[in-house]
Amino acid sequence: MEAASRTFWSFDSLLLTCFILVIVSITIVGAEISDNKTIGRELRAYSQLDDRKEQDASSAAQMFNDNEKDIDIIATYSDASGTIRTSTVKMKDLSASWVLENPTNGDLHKLKGLQVLKLKDSYQTSKISEENVVDDHQLQEGENQNHQRASWSPVKFKRQELRQKRRDLRTAELVRQDKGADKEMQATAAIENLKNMDTVVKGKYSIWRRDFENPNSDSTLKLMRDQIIMAKAYANIAKSKNQIVLYNSLLEHVRENLRAIGEANSDAELHPSSLDHAKAMGHALSMAKDKLYDCHTVARKLRAMLLSTEDNVGSLKKRSAFLIQLAAKTVPKPLHCLPLQLAADYFVYGYQNKKDLNEEKLEDPSLYHYAIFSDNVLATSVVVNSTVLHANEPEKHVFHIVTDKLNFAAMRMWFILNAPEKATVQVENIDDFKWLNSSYCSVLRQLESARIKEYYFKANHPSSLSVGSDHLKYRNPKYLSMLNHLRFYLPEVYPKLNKILFLDDDIVVQKNLTPLWDIDLQGMVNGAVETCKESFHRFDKYLNFTNPKIVENFNPNACGWAFGMNMFDLKEWRKRNITAIYHRWQDMNEDRTLWKLGTLPPGLITFYNLTYPLDRKWHVLGLGYDPALNQTEIENAAVIHYNGNYKPWLDLAVSKYKSYWSKYVKFDNYYLQLCNISE
Repeated sequence: MEAASRTFWSFDSLLLTCFILVIVSITIVGAEISDNKTIGRELRAYSQLDDRKEQDASSAAQMFNDNEKDIDIIATYSDASGTIRTSTVKMKDLSASWVLENPTNGDLHKLKGLQVLKLKDSYQTSKISEENVVDDHQLQEGENQNHQRASWSPVKFKRQELRQKRRDLRTAELVRQDKGADKEMQATAAIENLKNMDTVVKGKYSIWRRDFENPNSDSTLKLMRDQIIMAKAYANIAKSKNQIVLYNSLLEHVRENLRAIGEANSDAELHPSSLDHAKAMGHALSMAKDKLYDCHTVARKLRAMLLSTEDNVGSLKKRSAFLIQLAAKTVPKPLHCLPLQLAADYFVYGYQNKKDLNEEKLEDPSLYHYAIFSDNVLATSVVVNSTVLHANEPEKHVFHIVTDKLNFAAMRMWFILNAPEKATVQVENIDDFKWLNSSYCSVLRQLESARIKEYYFKANHPSSLSVGSDHLKYRNPKYLSMLNHLRFYLPEVYPKLNKILFLDDDIVVQKNLTPLWDIDLQGMVNGAVETCKESFHRFDKYLNFTNPKIVENFNPNACGWAFGMNMFDLKEWRKRNITAIYHRWQDMNEDRTLWKLGTLPPGLITFYNLTYPLDRKWHVLGLGYDPALNQTEIENAAVIHYNGNYKPWLDLAVSKYKSYWSKYVKFDNYYLQLCNISE
C-alpha cells in the first residue's frame, strides 16, 4: 500500500512537470513567432528591385511555391540594445527581394539535413545599378564590395543604411561649418586690410607734402594777406606807443608784401620772391609781438579794423548795385542804332503816309487781341514773332502795340517791313491819346510834380546816386513812363473789346495762347499766375503795412501775382469801375507812404480779390535774375518772362537762358546787320 502511494505521487509529480514544460514551450514559441514576424517585416522593407532581379525573385518564388515543403531559416541579428540574437524564419516569410545565391539548380528536395544557404538582397544590387557609369577599376572594386555584402543580414543592411545617412548629415554639417568659417575668415581678413590700409593718397592730393602742386592753391597768398592785417594792427599800436623804428619797419614790410601780391588770386600767380617776403614779415611780426603784444589792446584794434572793413564792404555793395542798375538800363549802342536807322528810312521813303491794313479787325471782339506797351523795337518783335509762330490760326490774332513819340516811327517801320504772316499789327503813339492828361490821370500828375523829380532824381545831389540803393530800381525810366501805367487804362484804350491779353516786352511765347480766352475767370477781372512760394512775394513785400490804411484793407499774407502775361476781362472791368479804384489809391499815395514807385503794388491793390489764379505752366518768371530755375519748367511753360535786370538783349543776360529768346530774332535782317546785332 505504501509502495502504491509512492508510485502515485511520482506519477503526479511527473505530470505536473510536463504541464509546466508545455506552458514554457508555448511561451517561447509565441515569442519566436513575434520575432519572426518582426524580422519578416524588416526584410520586406528592402524590396527595391530592377528588372533583372525581379526575374530572379519571381523564379525563386515559383520554385518555393512549387514545393509543398517549406525551409526553416535561422537568422542571426542584433536587437535595439545591441544583443545578438537568433531566430527561425520560414522561407515563405521572406519577401520577393530575397533569392538564394546558389539554389542547387532549383531543386530544394536535394537539401538534406541542416545546410547553410546564402541569401542575396536585391537592395544592394539595385543601389549599384543606379550609379553612373564608372571606369573598369571602380567597377571591379564595386563588384568585390557587393560580393562581400551579399552575406550580410537584413538588419546589418539597415544599420549600414542608417550609418550612411548619419555620415551624410555629418558631412553636410561639416561642409556648412567650413563655409561659415571661410566667410568669417574672409571678413576678418578684409577688416584687417582696411585697418592696415593707408587712406591718405600720396601725391598732389596731400596738401602737407612738400611736393604738393596745385595751381589753384592760395595758402601762401592767404598767409601774406593775414600778415598784412596783423602788421597794420601792430603798426598802429607801435605808433601810439611812440616806437617809430618798429612802426616804419612794419609799414615797409606791408608795402613789400603788397607789391609781391599785386593782383594775384592764387599761389601760382605770386612772384617767386613772395615766400621770402612772407618769412621776413613773419620775423618782423615776431619782434612786434614780443614788444607790443597785449591781448586787450590787440583785440580792440582788430575790432576797429573789422568795423572799418565792414563799412567799406557796404559802400562797395551800394556802388555795385548802382552799376548793375546802370548797366541794365543803359541802351547798348546796337539797340540805339536800330531805331535811328528805322526812323530815318521811315521818313525818307515816305512810310508815314501809309495806312494800316485790316482796320476792320482792330475792333472785332471775336478775334484774339494782344496789348503790348513798349519802346523796344527788337524786344517787341520777338514777342510778336514767337506768338504768331505758335498760333493755330494766325489770321485771327491782332496785336495792339503802343509806344512813345520817340520810337513810334521806328516801331511802325519795323512792322511794315517785317509784318508777321497773316496776323494784324497796329502801332500807336501814346501821345495821340488826348484823354490821357494830368487832370484825368493821377500818376501823370504826380510824375510831373517837382517833389517826385526831386525825390527820384535828386537833381541837387548827384552824388547820392552812388550813396544809397533804396530807390535805384525805381529810377528805371519805365517806372516813370506812362507806357508802364497805361495797363490801368485798357478799357479806355480799347473801348469795343471784351477781352484782351496783356504781354510785357521781355517775354517769349512758346505755346499756343488761344486757350486763355476760353478760361472762365469766374467774375474776376484779372487772370494771372500767382508768384507766392511759402513766405515770398506776398503783399507785405510790396506794401507798407505800418500804414493804417494798408493794414485795414489788405492781408499781409495775401498771395502776390505777376504782370507780364495777364488776361483782362474788360466787360467786368467797366462794370466794377476798376480804373476809379486805381485813381483813388494812387491819390492816397502821393506822399509815397503806401508803396514806392512802380506798377505792381498799385496793381495788387487795384485787383485785390479780383484776380483769378492761372496754372503756373502758363507763365514762368525769373529768367532775368535767377540762374537756378528748373530747366524742365522753362521748356514746358507757355510763356517765359525775363523779369529782372538780366534782359536777354543785354550782355548781362544769363547765357543758358538767352537762346530761348534769340531764336526768334531774325539776325539776317538788313537793319540788324547794319547795326551789328548778332547772336
